[in-house]
Amino acid sequence: MYIEQLYTTCLAEAAYYIESEGEAIVIDPIRETTPYLNLAAKRGSRIRYIFETHFHADFVSGHLDLAKKTGASIVYGPGAQTAYDTYTAKDGERFQLGKLSIEVLHTPGHTPESSCYLLRDENENPVAVFTGDTLFVGDVGRPDLAIKSDLTINDLAGMLYDSLRTKIMTLPDAVTVYPAHGAGSSCGKNIGKETFSTIGEQKATNYALQSMSKADFVLAVTEGLSAPPAYFFQDALINKNGYDSLDVVKERNIKALTTTAVKSLLESGSLPLDTRPVLDFEKGFIAGSLSIGLDGQFAIWAATLLDIRQPLVVVVDDAAKAEEAIIRLARVGYERVDGYVVYSEAAFKKAGLEIDTLVSVTAQQAADMQLEGVAILDVRKPGEYASGHIEGATHLCLSTLNEQKGQLNKEQPYLVHCAGGYRSVIAVSMLKKAGFNQLINIYGGWGAMKDVSGFPITTPV
Repeated sequence: MYIEQLYTTCLAEAAYYIESEGEAIVIDPIRETTPYLNLAAKRGSRIRYIFETHFHADFVSGHLDLAKKTGASIVYGPGAQTAYDTYTAKDGERFQLGKLSIEVLHTPGHTPESSCYLLRDENENPVAVFTGDTLFVGDVGRPDLAIKSDLTINDLAGMLYDSLRTKIMTLPDAVTVYPAHGAGSSCGKNIGKETFSTIGEQKATNYALQSMSKADFVLAVTEGLSAPPAYFFQDALINKNGYDSLDVVKERNIKALTTTAVKSLLESGSLPLDTRPVLDFEKGFIAGSLSIGLDGQFAIWAATLLDIRQPLVVVVDDAAKAEEAIIRLARVGYERVDGYVVYSEAAFKKAGLEIDTLVSVTAQQAADMQLEGVAILDVRKPGEYASGHIEGATHLCLSTLNEQKGQLNKEQPYLVHCAGGYRSVIAVSMLKKAGFNQLINIYGGWGAMKDVSGFPITTPV
């Protein structure tokens, strides 16, 4: 028995490679097929099946490309209907994998077709369960992502309650839990930082697995649930209906642009997406750029903040980074990329492009400015804000900042912060593009600010 978790931090997503006796399966692959093909080749195995836990909403799965390159069958659980060839498994159906077997557990709730896959050893003992978005470490899947369904959020939450208690919690405590996501994913409310656990640990610590009525469970999993990012439903449909091969997308989108071409594209509506590190971005960038650095959760924030139909010019600090940026965009279904350009202030100015800069200060400097009356804008998530914040700060979550920016005053200066400094620069770049020009980023964000004595901090009792 061989199990490997392939975790993609950019997506906070976990795919799995399971192998026995030269036969392998892959569960919930991301769009690039190379990691799975290389692993199978290295281990001398053949990929027989690709198991999908549900129609993923937060990324485009690699199941179609991987099936074409390996001849493997794509397997979904009960109720999944696709526009391409798949095998729809029955609840309780088993698939042989060398000396092992995989049992399908239909667990509707996150979505109607959601299924988990129980791995049994050669003696039929349950070893691990691959829970997709049904069960996470410390959380469960949000029940509001069904595609064109007549089921309400409460209907799905009730189904999730039943699925957890009849299919998951009945498993032995020692069974390993391998979920599809970790911290940072919007597929749950507050997913833990660990990427695997056990049934026993989750029964002891996960709020959703505690003793409660179905009505109380429904309230617990739906209360305070923010609206899902708009791209979720588009990506789910892409996974349901099919898509262009990633090889085709790469050939179409990975092309170097001249500065003259960049200027023309921006004038026609393309958006400069600057993928460089924060410290490089703040020194100079094309005016109107959106900063989302490759050194963070690039794909998640690009997909959350951009319209999937928005044409993009990708700005990189090195041509070698272009392919990475464009592939990471394709992972979440963003394919309208006109090309890329390596940042060169001299060349941009020569082409007639306006260059802007960003102002940043230390936490101590920010504390001094706040005492002098400069407003604080906190762009962290609601849960982060509730755990501690600057007294009197304006709180607008980054994911909804574009819709809520009307609450801000363009004539007023703002000190902008997140937890560590990545999201605050995204926020500043968004607001500058919208005409806010008195914005100051705080280096180190809340992580640095909470240790500065000059800030009046409010913390929960």
